[in-house]
Amino acid sequence: QVQLVESGGGLVQPGGSLRLSCAASGFTFSSYAMSWYRQTPGKERELVAVISSRGATTNTADSVKGRFTISRDNAKNTLFLQMNRLKPEDTAIYYCSAGPIWGKTYWGQGTQVTVSS
Repeated sequence: QVQLVESGGGLVQPGGSLRLSCAASGFTFSSYAMSWYRQTPGKERELVAVISSRGATTNTADSVKGRFTISRDNAKNTLFLQMNRLKPEDTAIYYCSAGPIWGKTYWGQGTQVTVSS
């Protein structure tokens, strides 16, 4: 079955950096676009970045453009999100997403990112 496992979250000071990872299994990773989303309490899940199946095309939300970079390693079935110059408003649970795969979108369990001094 499809599994997505995020890691790399934590507490960081404003201006700091974190690198999130998402280990994927149960599907042909290199055939599907992948995305990162984030969510804070009381708000809808927000698309942060998306990358095409081979990594040739990426798009990031305006709120993180120039600070966050999405990438992937298809040989290792892993998705990344490099987050630089973090701000308190980046605090959220970050989720990786795959799909739709056979009509369904899959989500990881999420990893908490807290930006605070």
